[in-house]
Amino acid sequence: MKFTPVRSRVRRAALALSAVAALAVGTTATAATTGAAAAPAPRKQGPTSVAYIEVNNNSMLNAGKYTLADGGGNVFDVAVIFAANINYDTGTKSAYLHFNENVQRVLDNAATQIRPLQQKGIKVVLSVLGNHQGAGFANFPSQQAASAFARQLSDAVAEYGLDGIDFDDEYAEYGNNGTAQPNDSSFVHLVTALRANMPDKIISLYNIGPAASRLSYGGVDVSTDFDYAWNPYYGTWQVPGIALPQSKLSPAAVEIGRTSQSTSAELARRTVDGGYGVYLTYNLDGSDRSADVSAFTRELYGSEAVRTP
Repeated sequence: MKFTPVRSRVRRAALALSAVAALAVGTTATAATTGAAAAPAPRKQGPTSVAYIEVNNNSMLNAGKYTLADGGGNVFDVAVIFAANINYDTGTKSAYLHFNENVQRVLDNAATQIRPLQQKGIKVVLSVLGNHQGAGFANFPSQQAASAFARQLSDAVAEYGLDGIDFDDEYAEYGNNGTAQPNDSSFVHLVTALRANMPDKIISLYNIGPAASRLSYGGVDVSTDFDYAWNPYYGTWQVPGIALPQSKLSPAAVEIGRTSQSTSAELARRTVDGGYGVYLTYNLDGSDRSADVSAFTRELYGSEAVRTP
């Protein structure tokens, strides 16, 4: 199929406020998956830290370069590959999972790009994003079509030894290529099927788009099928409107290097004070971001962050 590049996520808002507390991260990669038993990472107390990484420009290994000066624990608990796509085949009139060349490179080189993170105890999750072709999580025409796409997702998790899937319902451009507008059943069927396929893996929700507001249908509510849900607007505080405990929510969202250190610190304080269990970051690059990262680790974990080369 024609290569269509993943679009960068450049979005912010002009709000401010936030809070988070503790949560053990999803499943651990097994020795069979990683090729070696994961060395136990030093334990830390505090919220789960998440790092979205734009693999078009940056290395997944960046997530493993930051530890806490006090205790040596990983700063980041979940590293998100940003991003695969949901594409549309106009011939078969069906959605399919697509990897651009940069995502494919990460997956094909899992031994050097993914396993080192997992061996440190960091979970690696694949984010899936719309691609301007009309296919999205919210417009599958039938339960069968939703289940077929769920199978593609879970197969990718199994094939590449990943720890889960993240849903980001942006850039679908529903209606393109003659596709349907969002319906109420589609995302419920998709999440239900995916959870059945991978009961012990992470499923997370970037809380945006038509899918995020369609979590219940026919007496089935898939809210509790998610391990995490987070605010999608960087530099702001917004509690996701999903029926999950606070330990699984990140009202805070920061873009490393763009959100000010003072705002990152404020959002981290609110996370802890409010008893929330997750702190979301985006766009961790290859520069030394110790100062930006320390701004929130001081509040979340009581420690500076140290970067190793």
